[in-house]
Amino acid sequence: MNKFLQQEFLNNTLEAYLYVAGTILLVLLCKRIIIKFLARLIYRWTMAKEGKAVGPQSFLDLVVGPLETFLVLLISMIALDKLTFPSALDFRIFHVTSRQLIDSISDGILIGVFIWLCLRIIDFLALILKERTHKTTGQADNQLIGFIKDFVKAILVIMGVLLIVRASFHQNISSVLTGLSLVGAAVALATKESMENLIASFIIFFDKPFKTGDLVKVSGFTGNIEKIGLRSTRIRTMDKTFITVPNKQMVDTIIDNITLRTQRKVELRLELELSATADQLAGLTPAIKNILQKPEIENKVVYLMDTGKNAHIMAVDYFSTMEQPIEDFFRMREQVNLEVIGLLEKNGIGLAASSTDVVVHNNKSNA
Repeated sequence: MNKFLQQEFLNNTLEAYLYVAGTILLVLLCKRIIIKFLARLIYRWTMAKEGKAVGPQSFLDLVVGPLETFLVLLISMIALDKLTFPSALDFRIFHVTSRQLIDSISDGILIGVFIWLCLRIIDFLALILKERTHKTTGQADNQLIGFIKDFVKAILVIMGVLLIVRASFHQNISSVLTGLSLVGAAVALATKESMENLIASFIIFFDKPFKTGDLVKVSGFTGNIEKIGLRSTRIRTMDKTFITVPNKQMVDTIIDNITLRTQRKVELRLELELSATADQLAGLTPAIKNILQKPEIENKVVYLMDTGKNAHIMAVDYFSTMEQPIEDFFRMREQVNLEVIGLLEKNGIGLAASSTDVVVHNNKSNA
């Protein structure tokens, strides 16, 4: 049996292969138990007090996947490193040996998985902060948390790329940064629009023309702000469609923040027939004002705005409070319109109808 295990295949004994395969298989079978134990241990030591509002299950859901992958890769790399690299597989590609190529790819994958794990931890920290901000009344804190989360994740990804360059390609990071600074101008020109959107996101954050949850009107669209990112702002329109607007456009365009309105305005233009007398029109103004004597209506203006060859135009403008639910607002507006129509019928004042002149030409010539 020992002789069989000591047989060599690709510069390694069968016993060595069995040890490596057994180690990797053991990790694959026990990874779920080991990772959950480690994740709970990490949570208890570092985030038990801070993450009490979220709970350990949310932390496990976020980190178990990348932590399992990281552990399996790490143990597999350590186990495979105990084997002698087969000479039959040793070759060169552009002055790089196959062993160096495999090592570089392995290091890059391991760093990438580690960055993935860090990104998940950042997501969990952001989740904790959002749970805390739910106790506040405004949405500014949530907007700040989302902005910082995206910004930190972007910085972390850049650092991960630099680490991969350092570990996999054996390049000096300082020299890489120096080279990047030389081409920075060209990159800035190529990504001019993206940089403008990034700067605009900082302007939105500090100037606060709107925040997440606000109802805004921009570029002909009306909807609620769902997310303010580093490059664009996501809006859920009144038609329930989902649009993405670049932050630069959100800064440069005139935005109507409907949520910040103090009152809702209703404009009603009554085009009355010319047969209405001056006494009827004079008595109509206080009667309409009496209709508008409602607790929901704060300000009102009723006057004869204009007269002409087709109609007398009576202007009726009134404002309601923003605290009133939108359904109640529409119901109140309908009631006011019906009462005004009833008032006109009671006073014998009709609405002006559009007139059409019909001209008949007789082209029949006399015989």
